[in-house]
Amino acid sequence: MTSVPPRFHWFLPTGGDDEKLGASSHGVSIAGGYERDAAAADGHRDASLEYLTELARTVDELGFDAVLTPTGGHCEDAWLVTSALIPATRRLKFLVAFRPGAVAPVLAAQMVSTFHRLSGGRILLNVVVGGDDTEQRAFGDTLGKDERYARADQFLQIARNVGQGKPVHVDGPYYTVDRLQSSGFAGHPNVPLPDVYLGGSSDAAIGVAARQADVFLTWGEPPAAVGEKLARVRQEAAAVGRTIRGGIRLHVIARDTAAEAWQAAEELIADVDQDTIATRQKQLAAIGSEGQRRMLALHGGDRDNLVVGPNLWAGIGLIRGGAGTALVGSHDEIADRIDEYRSVGIEEFIFSGYPHIEEARHFGTGVLPRYRNN
Repeated sequence: MTSVPPRFHWFLPTGGDDEKLGASSHGVSIAGGYERDAAAADGHRDASLEYLTELARTVDELGFDAVLTPTGGHCEDAWLVTSALIPATRRLKFLVAFRPGAVAPVLAAQMVSTFHRLSGGRILLNVVVGGDDTEQRAFGDTLGKDERYARADQFLQIARNVGQGKPVHVDGPYYTVDRLQSSGFAGHPNVPLPDVYLGGSSDAAIGVAARQADVFLTWGEPPAAVGEKLARVRQEAAAVGRTIRGGIRLHVIARDTAAEAWQAAEELIADVDQDTIATRQKQLAAIGSEGQRRMLALHGGDRDNLVVGPNLWAGIGLIRGGAGTALVGSHDEIADRIDEYRSVGIEEFIFSGYPHIEEARHFGTGVLPRYRNN
């Protein structure tokens, strides 16, 4: 197990929150999905500024390190939401997800610089290249997946050089920039890029992460698979003289007893019918993401095959795109699983749970304190 104290982050459901998973839940519109309707209002919570503020304050008070905001057509814009939450929080950092194809690298460096000053340095970056070609084209991005990763590589190098005040003279395949050495934006000192989080399971993703990321992110596969993937990333990073931390994105259902946790898991998907599962599995399989393919392969759309490892449950991935697995169990069991992931090199954990305020409290009072005095 790594001796580095783990970092724990939470998630901002900027596509809305729910007490039970259903057709209108956050992430269920990824790769097609369903339009929200009146019938979905029961137990659904809109991603209003009031609600997200309450969640951010709760997470801040519980002692989480940061909150991740997603990006894409299924949610609100991450930069605007997190900027609005700065004055409502004290120490919480914002792990802002964004797509390099949607913003120019010099502008991104300026946005980081502004956010850094407004928040007192409370910004982290989650670079998302996008796994769904159809959605990328809907945003005006016509590049294929491997080219999107190549563009992200060039994007991050330019933005990093700008943040360090270095001159940038680039006439590359994706960007042309001619910028003299600068003292920073708006007359302020330069602001280097904060930690960059980047995930993916394809060869292209692993290569860019090894060269450019500070934290490599993976979705919640069993520990052995996670350890194998992370070892490969670290080997490639070492080959270019870099080190990289391991991070994992998981849901969590933590209770005083295992029986309570598993009952909560079953209740979460109790209203999801087989037709919805079949439709979502087909939609998610079509997007061409290697990470999504690996999530789907864990359960194969089978409600009787959802326990894919000790305390590792794939029920959320029946209909939600992206992260589809959850740690389920007693507080002691969740801590054991966290330590198991730490033993294969994971140092940062990004958790979420439905509904996000209540689940943050379960984890924040039952599990999180175990790691704060170590």
